[in-house]
Amino acid sequence: MIPYADFTYFGLLLYAVVPTLIVGIFGRAGWRWAFFVTAAMLIIQYYGLLHIRPSFSVREIWITVGFAVWQWATVRAFASTGARGGWLFYASIGASLLPLTATKFLPIMSPGTQFGFLGISYITFRALDVIFCLRDKVIALPGAFDLFVFMFFFPTISSGPIDRYRRFATDWRKKRTRSEFLADVDGAVHRIFRGFFYKFILAALIKQYWLDRAASSGHFAALISYMYAYSLYLFFDFAGYSAFAIALSFLFGVHTPENFNRPFLARNIRDFWNRWHITLSFWFRDHVYMRFLLAATRGQFFVSKHTASVRGSFLAFGLMGLLHRPEPHYIIYGLYQAVLLSAFHIFSNWDKVQHRWRDTLAWRAAAVFITFHVVCFGLLIFSGRIGAAPLPHHVGEVERADCYEIYGWAWDKYQPNAKVNVDLLDGDQYVMTIPANQFRQDLADAGYGSGEHAFRIRTPPPLEKRGSHQIHLRIAGTKQELTNSPRAIVCP
Repeated sequence: MIPYADFTYFGLLLYAVVPTLIVGIFGRAGWRWAFFVTAAMLIIQYYGLLHIRPSFSVREIWITVGFAVWQWATVRAFASTGARGGWLFYASIGASLLPLTATKFLPIMSPGTQFGFLGISYITFRALDVIFCLRDKVIALPGAFDLFVFMFFFPTISSGPIDRYRRFATDWRKKRTRSEFLADVDGAVHRIFRGFFYKFILAALIKQYWLDRAASSGHFAALISYMYAYSLYLFFDFAGYSAFAIALSFLFGVHTPENFNRPFLARNIRDFWNRWHITLSFWFRDHVYMRFLLAATRGQFFVSKHTASVRGSFLAFGLMGLLHRPEPHYIIYGLYQAVLLSAFHIFSNWDKVQHRWRDTLAWRAAAVFITFHVVCFGLLIFSGRIGAAPLPHHVGEVERADCYEIYGWAWDKYQPNAKVNVDLLDGDQYVMTIPANQFRQDLADAGYGSGEHAFRIRTPPPLEKRGSHQIHLRIAGTKQELTNSPRAIVCP
């Protein structure tokens, strides 16, 4: 079950939200109640079967429990050494990343293998945050209970936002007064309405009337249209999800940080990453980029500090792209962002000397316009649509095909009342084109346009000849087969 993806999940949430509102009014919605609800939601969410191999399945909840024990053992082993750096620190980082690495690479090395669970990337980032904080000696070793709750806090489990342990622990143990609880409820309600508006209205409309239609065409203009549609859809869908997660966190007393801040008004690429998926970008900034710069400065790896900054950008965003999935378009996306940030770093340092950039309304508008387009192109790379085949937008089915007659239906979901033609082939040999323009009440009742999308013909003479015929019924002019096609016809 994917959190916040449909109204079924929100119906399930009522079993958690309504009792929380009741106990919260009486000042009882503390950490013990939040832990109970988190444990119950985890069992429900991860009760499904995970097919590790085609012949071997296990409940996801046991994979989740095993992951929690592994991370706890890693954190405890590192803390027990008292080390701040060296090989033990890097070994702990590697051990913490091992389950995530297996999730990403096992299906590639062994097709058909499934491993991991929904949200494992974001939970791993939280576990790593604890190791980094222990190394820096800014926190004490968390207990097993506190570590589990921090990693698996259910409102943010699948896609963040990514909280930090120091901030989370303060909220988690705080006892709220009745007025504080009501203030959190007010904040939750505002974000719930924003989430519904973003995800289930704006994102849904963009997908239905713009994104899917642009993806179904192979023209260059359609690809450009898809770039804008996907960028807006991704923002409203993800920002809507984040609003839901933050709202539910507030209900349980955890003030999870915001994840978006008007990113398409950014004036440069650095400003964009301070506004887009903020918790993830700041995590990589603090734990990868800044630590690399500090190590490079101490070790005098490079003559110029600008070289360290550029290489730090490639390290951070290369890892970010790789951790999405080890696929070319994600890696290219990470490198593309690193190039943009490196170029901006060089430009901003040059401009400090030259003072060519003017802080006027026209220059600011130009900066927002340019940034928006380079960001949208990056998200187009991220989508994987560059060079991909158009997505089909026809549906249909062959319901009967024998030596006497052939019938079925075909429909274009983007032109619901338009007539569709179907090509009939005998093997590779074209036979005829059939218009799917006959009315059927069941199609109209099912919402397929006007219902005039059926076809029924007598089997053509070439197919009545003795022997076996492998027939194909395809959307005319394409290679898209109807459901139940191809079919074999054997005539006496």
